Amino acid sequence: MVVDASEVYLKAGDAVDIPIGSAHRIMNTGTENLVFIEIQTGDYLGEDDIERLQDDYGRVH
Repeated sequence: MVVDASEVYLKAGDAVDIPIGSAHRIMNTGTENLVFIEIQTGDYLGEDDIERLQDDYGRVH
């Protein structure tokens, strides 16, 4: 994954804390399916505050 332009390599069972406001991107560099769990905290958990900087899936507006 990339957090604020720094690559972070994770393996099964690892966790990473992404600070508020940090640009981040998850990618699978392996050959098996990737499963990850995202946990958000705070008073507001909606997705309408997401700012997409780059998106390979056509979701950038």
